[in-house]
Amino acid sequence: MRVPRKGRILRIELRRSAAPLAGVLLLVVALALLQLVGGPWWKGAESWTQQWTSTAWWARFAIVLLWPLAVTAGAVHGIRDRRSGTSELIATTPRPAWHRATTTAGAFALTLTAAYALVFLYGGVRVLGNDGYVHLGWLPILAVGALALVAGALLGMGVARTVPSALTPPVLALGSLTAVLAVHETVTGGIMPNRIVLLSPALSQVYSTFLTVTWRVHAGQTIWLLGLAATGFLLLVAGKRRARLLALLPVVVGAAVAVPLLPADSARDYTIDKAATALVCEGRVCVTKLHEPRLAALKGPGEEALRLLGRLPDPPSAVRESVDPWPRDKEPSRPADALPVDFDVQALDGATKDEYTRALLAGAGTAPCLDADMSDATKEQLRAYDETKVVRELAARTVAAAWFTGDLKPLRGTAGLRADADALAGPAWDALRALPPDVQRERITALRTAALSCDGDLLDVLKDGGPR
Repeated sequence: MRVPRKGRILRIELRRSAAPLAGVLLLVVALALLQLVGGPWWKGAESWTQQWTSTAWWARFAIVLLWPLAVTAGAVHGIRDRRSGTSELIATTPRPAWHRATTTAGAFALTLTAAYALVFLYGGVRVLGNDGYVHLGWLPILAVGALALVAGALLGMGVARTVPSALTPPVLALGSLTAVLAVHETVTGGIMPNRIVLLSPALSQVYSTFLTVTWRVHAGQTIWLLGLAATGFLLLVAGKRRARLLALLPVVVGAAVAVPLLPADSARDYTIDKAATALVCEGRVCVTKLHEPRLAALKGPGEEALRLLGRLPDPPSAVRESVDPWPRDKEPSRPADALPVDFDVQALDGATKDEYTRALLAGAGTAPCLDADMSDATKEQLRAYDETKVVRELAARTVAAAWFTGDLKPLRGTAGLRADADALAGPAWDALRALPPDVQRERITALRTAALSCDGDLLDVLKDGGPR
């Protein structure tokens, strides 16, 4: 008989408490942020609807706004008895305080977790439509986010029960929002120690679809949030000052265990996802598991590019998808035996077979040394950016692709620099074709060598046969 009773009480809490409204508000705010407000979560391969991990990761990013909402909703509920004038009446009932608190906490946990899961499922349905990589690696990211919301609601309840003032909810709302935003402002500046930054329930933006959150971050944040949730719950049921002081013990212990466990270096917050970056091959053409649906479109152009590159000495023997290095300032590997492909940088979405082949042949089968897209660049990268050098490299890479195909055409994804690059590529192409065939091959070979080491100006190499 006790189980149905608890079920009825839970249903009453779901009808009459702030829990359902909190869930609805969380769902509306999260979807409004991710779906209606333009931001990095809309862009490129890291879009929140492109891959499962990115969806879970951006949902954690949204906790910047969702966590203060959960804390505030819990605080509003925490002063309910005082506001309705029933505190003394409830205190006289024989039912233990923790019974009622458990039901209330369960109602909030249920609605907040359900709303958070619905946000993820909405993005997940979109991911399925975009042929996203199917896996369960996103589960810990999502689970810690749900725990953060529940812990925030319990903390709000506990603090409001301890300080039952009408000012408590707005003060907690402002304080929690300010704290989370302040932590995020320090992420790139290195002002605050990384271990303290990671006590925030939110994650920073998605840097690459090849990354995932490390186990140390998951473990440390879980311990910290469990301590926070336990403190909130104990404050909710505490009736005496001594009990309230003892209620602070779980959050202190949680912090003491979590802080040393969390990475001291922000570069260790994330790691390359080995499952997502495992290679899937057809013949000599390989892509990551993340982009396996693209293999069919790449196979033909990849084999053709390898055949054409066979005209050079020591040509690459395979096509292999490039994986972004981590940390971001780490130099990417440039192996001479592999023809690299980067679906995002080379803008290969919707490309024709000819455009695929030309993109692979650019730079005589090498990756660009200079980044033409600076939308996600760091301040240091922006300071070092030289558009003239980028344009000259693009022109040389375009000419190199033309030498294999026999006609000069612009590369995909270069619309912003196309006019300037074409102005340099045309004369360089005419000058190269005027040379004897063996000299042309020597120049293209020299360009490939320079591009593999990122040594010298590639247009100068085409003109004079060596770096300057």
